[in-house]
Amino acid sequence: MKIRLVHDGIFTTIDNINDTLLAPTHGFYWIDADIDDLIILQPLFGLHDLAVEDCLTEDEQRPKLEIYENQYFLVINSIRFDDEEIFLRALNIFLGPHYLITVTRQKINELRSVKPVLWEQEVSQPDSFLYHLVDIVVDNYFSVADRIEARIESLEEDILMHTKKSHLTEIIGLRSEILWLKKALGPQRELLATLNKKDLRLIDDKLQKYFGDIHENAVKINETFETYRDLMGNLREAYQSSLANRANEIMRVFTALTTIFMPLTFITGVYGMNFDFIPGMHYHYGSVILLGLMGLIGIGMFYLFRKKDWL
Repeated sequence: MKIRLVHDGIFTTIDNINDTLLAPTHGFYWIDADIDDLIILQPLFGLHDLAVEDCLTEDEQRPKLEIYENQYFLVINSIRFDDEEIFLRALNIFLGPHYLITVTRQKINELRSVKPVLWEQEVSQPDSFLYHLVDIVVDNYFSVADRIEARIESLEEDILMHTKKSHLTEIIGLRSEILWLKKALGPQRELLATLNKKDLRLIDDKLQKYFGDIHENAVKINETFETYRDLMGNLREAYQSSLANRANEIMRVFTALTTIFMPLTFITGVYGMNFDFIPGMHYHYGSVILLGLMGLIGIGMFYLFRKKDWL
């Protein structure tokens, strides 16, 4: 657990948790805690039992806002895209009059990214901290969306150039990730709409309007992943079309080869019959002439097919 006094974006480390129970003269307290720290924090700050239970559960949490008497409890999902797999990690936030508590089960990059923003904006209020933190969390969805778009473009190029069976597995896997993520974005968008429109006494009215901009970004992200879902459908059609074209190409080659060998097979069939009176049968160079003729026929038909672009 890390305890910091934040004033004008400057961090001062606090060693004693009891010092955070009263409001500081300037600034606010930011307590960055782990799940195990809730045993200490719950009785000190009067954290609601249901909120603590939500933090402790290992099941995926739905983004939400719970309003209690002296504090708000928020759950928002941070996003990561590692090894072609999307992860959502719950960021639990307790917002009080003079403090903000973040509780996480895993490390979340946004908590590090927000520090220089707080210093640059000279933040001294917990609601302002909340705004910048949520803004960074939502902005990271755009970064993940860009990586997914790049992956779709790369996959499309690979399919058009060299279709493989593994491409279908990638398409199905990526499409499932996108559908799952789009489903998870719905509650988060509702949370941001609530922060924008609902009268919340712990959030300044002027600052509350800025949450409207974050909500618009969330809507754009939702529309972006809706587009990606359609693109994955088109990609699957391109894969199937590419397989069909490849099969047609193979069949065309086989058909051409079969056609080339048809006259050769006819000639060998005629001269393979048990008759004495076949032209050239007893000629000394008959076999050489026959093989040469068969070679000329095969080569001639091959170049004819190439000229007509059949091969």
